[in-house]
Amino acid sequence: MTVALFVLLLVLAYLVGAVPFGLIVGRVFYAVDVRDHGSGNVGTTNVFRVLGKKAGIAVFVLDVLKGFLPALVATLVFGPWPATFIAAAPVAGHMYSIFLRGRGGKGVATGAGVALALEPTVFLILFVTWLVLVFTVRIVSLASLVVTVSLPVLVIVRDNPRPYEIAAVLAATLVVYAHRGNIKRLLHGEEHRFAPPWRSRPSGGHSTGHGAGQVP
Repeated sequence: MTVALFVLLLVLAYLVGAVPFGLIVGRVFYAVDVRDHGSGNVGTTNVFRVLGKKAGIAVFVLDVLKGFLPALVATLVFGPWPATFIAAAPVAGHMYSIFLRGRGGKGVATGAGVALALEPTVFLILFVTWLVLVFTVRIVSLASLVVTVSLPVLVIVRDNPRPYEIAAVLAATLVVYAHRGNIKRLLHGEEHRFAPPWRSRPSGGHSTGHGAGQVP
């Protein structure tokens, strides 16, 4: 029964993570496929850029929740090792969605939801850091990379269970790999700066910036 429950929650966690809320919100409420505009990404930042503040906030909250809820349930039902696999499943689902033929976002918002469930203090530190960086350097990819690399450091420093530490390292590695295009542009000084998306008006799909709009 325990094994069956673990497998069931693992599959459900992946499927929840795989739900492309950015695509759904755009199509249902705006009749817009966000993949055809801006950066082409289904994540929060591109939704902000293409559809505006209300849609961006909604997608951000939903993407965080789809990481937070499965991770929280996993910690209540299982010990650290099984909980770690279930907590990682929605991040994998977000990045490699079965509903998008193996494509998806870059896992930052959903990973933040997992961090909120497993380590609220770490989540708060990283979220504040991300906001400060976005407001100052105005490059979302750089802010996301900084908090991603900081995640395993903070988890290890705070002496969490070993499974959580290993999961943080692996998750950070996957997210950094997903940002490999952004890293190349950062190294060449080609990553675009832009005004915070919550201050801008909906672009109606005319934005073509490819750098900052690809995360989370």
